[in-house]
Amino acid sequence: MTEADFKTRIEQLSAELNRHLHAYHVLDAPTIPDAEYDKLFSELQQLEAAHPELVLPDSPTQRVGAAPLPQFEQVTHTVPMLSLNNGFTEEDIENFDRRVREGLDTAAQVEYAAEVKYDGLAINLRYIHGVLNEAATRGDGYTGEDVTANIRTIRSIPLRLKSDNPPAILDVRGEVLMFKRDFEAMNARQRELGQKEFVNPRNAAAGSLRQLDSRITASRKLSFFAYGVGALEGAEAPASHSALLQWYRELGLPVAKEATVVRGYDGLMAYYKQVGESRPSMPYEIDGVVYKVNSVADQRALGFVSRAPRFALAHKFPAEEALTVVQAIEVQVGRTGAITPVARLASVFVGGVNVTNATLHNEDEVRRKDVRVGDTVIVRRAGDVIPEVLAVVMDKRPQSTVAYELPKTCPVCGSHVVREEGEAIARCSGGLFCSAQRKEAIRHFAGRRMMDIEGLGDRYIDSLVEWGKVQRVADLYALKLEDLLEMKRLADERDGTTPETVAKGKIATKWAENLLDAIEASKKPPLERLLFALGIRHVGESTAKTLADWLGRFELVRRVPAALLRVLPDIGGVVADSIAEFFAEPKNQEAIDALLKAGIEPQGEHAPSPKLRDKLEPVKLLAALAVPKLTEPRSKQLIEQGVTLEALAYLNVFNVFGLPAAVAESLEAWMAVPANREQVKALHLLREDLLAQLPEVAAVVEGHLTGKTFVLTGTLPNMSRDQAAAQIEAAGGKVSGSVSKKTHYLVAGADAGSKLAKAQELEVTILDEAGLLALLSQ
Repeated sequence: MTEADFKTRIEQLSAELNRHLHAYHVLDAPTIPDAEYDKLFSELQQLEAAHPELVLPDSPTQRVGAAPLPQFEQVTHTVPMLSLNNGFTEEDIENFDRRVREGLDTAAQVEYAAEVKYDGLAINLRYIHGVLNEAATRGDGYTGEDVTANIRTIRSIPLRLKSDNPPAILDVRGEVLMFKRDFEAMNARQRELGQKEFVNPRNAAAGSLRQLDSRITASRKLSFFAYGVGALEGAEAPASHSALLQWYRELGLPVAKEATVVRGYDGLMAYYKQVGESRPSMPYEIDGVVYKVNSVADQRALGFVSRAPRFALAHKFPAEEALTVVQAIEVQVGRTGAITPVARLASVFVGGVNVTNATLHNEDEVRRKDVRVGDTVIVRRAGDVIPEVLAVVMDKRPQSTVAYELPKTCPVCGSHVVREEGEAIARCSGGLFCSAQRKEAIRHFAGRRMMDIEGLGDRYIDSLVEWGKVQRVADLYALKLEDLLEMKRLADERDGTTPETVAKGKIATKWAENLLDAIEASKKPPLERLLFALGIRHVGESTAKTLADWLGRFELVRRVPAALLRVLPDIGGVVADSIAEFFAEPKNQEAIDALLKAGIEPQGEHAPSPKLRDKLEPVKLLAALAVPKLTEPRSKQLIEQGVTLEALAYLNVFNVFGLPAAVAESLEAWMAVPANREQVKALHLLREDLLAQLPEVAAVVEGHLTGKTFVLTGTLPNMSRDQAAAQIEAAGGKVSGSVSKKTHYLVAGADAGSKLAKAQELEVTILDEAGLLALLSQ
């Protein structure tokens, strides 16, 4: 046989085996006996072994798995994988249908695509010219993990689409799951081997898909169903969701047979009832159904709200419930400092798993439900995922129980716990110090728009913390080459991987040297980037820049009180309190001192802005103290009576200045608190210090966009967002991260997301790049 003959035979075998795979795994209609399939597969393996250069990208042999990966790479989704809002009651569904009809301005029944909601893992499959090129997990909706090697092992996923003219790019959205029969067979094997069994099919699918060794994934039977689309180039998008699913079927992609089209609220509820009744006999686990407006044009018209579409809803099945006893109430500290009460329970089987812990959400929820240690409670798995305490069975309450109180200090680091007015969540204030927040603090600190430590990704951060190489952010600057190499070695041992270089007796060091160089290069950040990097709650890029522009020096930012922060532009009371609380925590100040000692030198420091003089007027500062009932007009009345900040700190009587009795009494009660009196003294001294630092003449030149707020979204054709932001700020404008009623312009590029929809909803002026440049040039 000639090479051309071998090539032809390999192509014939690959095509024939792929047809049989599709028939077996997608259509559930086998076309040949297993023995005959194995014979053809063996022939293909032998031919490919003899002619590896002829192996096709969609060859069935590519599904057996490959050598272990050192880690999963990150993948940015071209079109975000957004989540769905949930409905649980008939009223929720009725309201959803009503909102859709109102949004479409129609009284007619709306046509909906209805599907089951799989209990698996959302995946994005990218096909380039019809060939599977990349597969990624949903992740946070914007960035996921590259699991291509594992996805290739799933036999129901075509490696090449059935089309003579496939799209240039097609992102197929769908769910990876494990059928009940395959789950039971796998657990039977686990029992025979004396190994731990998996709790449920979803956990089994998740664990299988996240194996670094795709050969393990290949040994477990995973399945896939397509239900959505992301990026699409080189083909016309189907006009409806049902047409999309039919197109997928024609392309050889598996689509669940339960998918159908219904009309109106009655159609939705009938489908929900039908699926609910057949749920026990289904071959896979589901936790609800999904409704989508069928017309794609109508979907676009309805748009999105926050991170979810207005045109779709997940109708969840009722969660399973059970009774158990609260043995203790502890608190967990989340990666962002959120303090969450958790009930430790007597073990109970709920929703397919043994539950020993259940979230109590927050302090208000604990008090509202009056959950106490010793109580008998109803536990449910909300959405079949997160166990929660639903209610207390009061008839079974022991007499010795006491009401629960949230701790005043963090159980992990001892920093004080703060709870902002109007918020349900309490938080640990030791963001730079608390070990529970360590990974998140380092991850944020090292980010591209913060300290920009290139190469310090999530897995390195996790390993550095896990192996004790980094206890706080300042420890990054003490790392040595041997620390990084040992960290990598320990992580490889933990993951059971041996890098190719190590197997050959060599140790790769270039990556570590590059990372150390990047850490060293980050020591001289602009002041605003350093402030952003600290991870102060509510302080984004815009607020960090305001602090840097107006106060000028890091040393000054560290000691300004909330009252002075409140008078700065675009910093409200909540943000001012958050900044002041952060710097009031001694452990945060210790962490900052350690950073400065490690060699961090903020760049661009300068004297406070000349514009600050106007903000230091006694009337404004007095009103900014946030004394109840002491408004700016009443503060002006005090100043006109000759009361200075310095004098105020020593006064005890306030009904002699003509103030209304209620205002005088409020001010007297506020000043009776020693800490408040000290706050006034400190504010007076700081004001005097700042006035001495300000230039005598404030020569302020404002740009023509002063007072205008911009939001950037999407990808601009000729400039980056950073470049656009720099030009806007140079012209006096302000760049914000979110759209609100105060936004003047939204600059939208390609793939603009929910911000564009929000701007349209608020009737904000929308500019493209050309429009922005025209505005800047005026």
